Amino acid sequence: MTEEKTKYFVVKQRAVPEVLLKVVEAKKLLESEQVMTVQEAAERVGISRSSFYKYKDDILPFYDNTKGKTVTFAMQMDDRQGLLSDLLHIVAVYRANILTIHQSIPVNGVATLTLSVEVRANTGNVAKMVEEMEEQQGIHYVKILARE
Repeated sequence: MTEEKTKYFVVKQRAVPEVLLKVVEAKKLLESEQVMTVQEAAERVGISRSSFYKYKDDILPFYDNTKGKTVTFAMQMDDRQGLLSDLLHIVAVYRANILTIHQSIPVNGVATLTLSVEVRANTGNVAKMVEEMEEQQGIHYVKILARE
């Protein structure tokens, strides 16, 4: 008999089934003490109590589980003056600690950047940080390669 290892995936919100997003909402209600029971939270977000219990340990927002971790990103970006500086500024604003930066030599005006950051207790919402990076003009994509 083989031992089953737990696998983790990072997916964008649009790819997550609605029931799982509602479980996250219910958990937030409970944590903020806006409701006092699982039944109340489940009813408010429109799921059954059994769905909440079935999935509650299997889903959490990316930023809730990253404190004290190293996150490595891969990005493809235009070779544009100041773009790397803009990305590093976003990391600084969110108070993540930059560990490594590696940028390839641009080919046809496009470079690949690998960036590892340490997420500390005072680091802001990592999901929002990634969103801001993706919104920068000249960024083709941002992928999370690893989280340790």
